[in-house]
Amino acid sequence: HHHTTSTMKVVLALAALFSSASAFMAPMNGAVVAPKTTVMKAFETELGVQPPLGFWDPLGLLSDADQATFDRLRYVEIKHGRICMLAVLGQITTKAGIFLPGTIDYAGTKFSDIPTGIAAYDKIPAAGIAQIVAFVGFLELFVMKDSANGAAPGEFPGDFRNGFIDFGWDTFTEEEKAFKRGVELNNGRAAQMGILALMVHEELGVSLWPGGI
Repeated sequence: HHHTTSTMKVVLALAALFSSASAFMAPMNGAVVAPKTTVMKAFETELGVQPPLGFWDPLGLLSDADQATFDRLRYVEIKHGRICMLAVLGQITTKAGIFLPGTIDYAGTKFSDIPTGIAAYDKIPAAGIAQIVAFVGFLELFVMKDSANGAAPGEFPGDFRNGFIDFGWDTFTEEEKAFKRGVELNNGRAAQMGILALMVHEELGVSLWPGGI
């Protein structure tokens, strides 16, 4: 039963991450996957199209897409990348021995008792899982919003400032903004592959961390 559950977790993780990471990239041999070549070319100059893959869309998600569809897919890619960057950083932090102080429940379970990675789900109390889900739901519904999912239009997909927090973004030149957005996009893509590798190897029992996970 445990093996079946672990396999399902890996399959779900693969499906979720691949769906976002593969959203913006044509086959490397130049073959066209759909007849809407003109539409596809409209996205070949978008942020994130760069060597060595260039424009790569193996699933043909953009073969019949308009700008609104592209913006939605880019929003999803950016959000998944941000989540995965936090996930990788979370594993690095806990493996370095850095934990919140105190206990996580009234039974006296300390934060430092919670293992790294997927194994943490079996150690966090049900009420703790519920709080995490509620917090993520709150962020999804009321905070992490941009023009792609109902908020006022920002400067670009993934612009979650909503007229509230800026962090000096408006002080950058257009070139600096494009560079920083590209860095975030690429780091997010790398993090999606990174956390996927960590999760898969953990479930296979072959940890990528020194000393195991």
